[in-house]
Amino acid sequence: MEVIILFEEKIDIKENNIFQFDYDLLSILLKDNTTGKNILWGTDNYINRGNYYKPNDEIKIEQIISYNGSVIKPRIKKSKMEQEKRSKDKGEVFTPAWVCNIQNNIVDTCWFGYENVFNKELTDSWKTNKKKIEFPENKTWKDYVNDIRLEITCGEAPYLISRYDTTSGDIIPVIDRIGMLDRKFRVINENVNNKNEWIEYSIMAFKSTYGYEWQGDSLLIARENMLYTFCDNYYYKFNCYPSKDLLKEIASIISWNLFQMDGLKYVIPYSCKNEERINYTLFGEEIEKFECDGCKKDNCHLHNGIYAKIMNWQTNRKVKFISILKNSNN
Repeated sequence: MEVIILFEEKIDIKENNIFQFDYDLLSILLKDNTTGKNILWGTDNYINRGNYYKPNDEIKIEQIISYNGSVIKPRIKKSKMEQEKRSKDKGEVFTPAWVCNIQNNIVDTCWFGYENVFNKELTDSWKTNKKKIEFPENKTWKDYVNDIRLEITCGEAPYLISRYDTTSGDIIPVIDRIGMLDRKFRVINENVNNKNEWIEYSIMAFKSTYGYEWQGDSLLIARENMLYTFCDNYYYKFNCYPSKDLLKEIASIISWNLFQMDGLKYVIPYSCKNEERINYTLFGEEIEKFECDGCKKDNCHLHNGIYAKIMNWQTNRKVKFISILKNSNN
């Protein structure tokens, strides 16, 4: 399959197309680097498909490439009934792009020290600033690329990337995108022309951009959107598409930085468990059951589940996400 055909998809990315393009690429996008397995479904929306679609089951390639890759769909493509169910069960409500823009602008106003850096807000929209982005005296565009950004409970990651408006389905041109990673690419595109250097700073941008999500289908879509954002900008800058090897390198970073986690417990969903202890008495064996201490005491530091890990890219060492939280409360 030609790369150009694969990356022409704008909203509903078909997993069977990624599979046909490169099996390993899809495998990387499904990987959970904490467990070494695949990310979990994390939702009961697929249990009517049969065995191995339960919320705590891994998402397998063979499950998502059937039906022309339309098993997993972005929220805008789901039925109204399914959208309402997910909102009720998991509080899944996606934010319009114009609202994401306002909130991202607040962050940038604080970072740059002046307003309307990337665009000017309009009613339910925005007007892109087409002039080259200006940086304050004590900061550079490289500082901006390396500044860490995190979207919590990211869903399809509309605050990080805005290939399309997750509530309307409207396609957003590269130059007009408002996500946190989109803005880093805007800065890179304006300041770098050499392809190798551009790739180097793009990798830095990905390594400094994070997000976590409970529901595995949304997480996969977010990861795909991140990868396609890279391709969109690569094509925008160089009028060609990246190699498979480069795509897999980017996908590997994405699989680390967009990860599956219970945002209240900081563990892999469903990984906390009740434990049993066998006590031997004169009358035989007695089984004593213990609830997870963290769940019982509502203490995020005491769970017996699997704590989600991320990569410290400066040291290339895995660390528990909870360990980087400052002044975390019990």
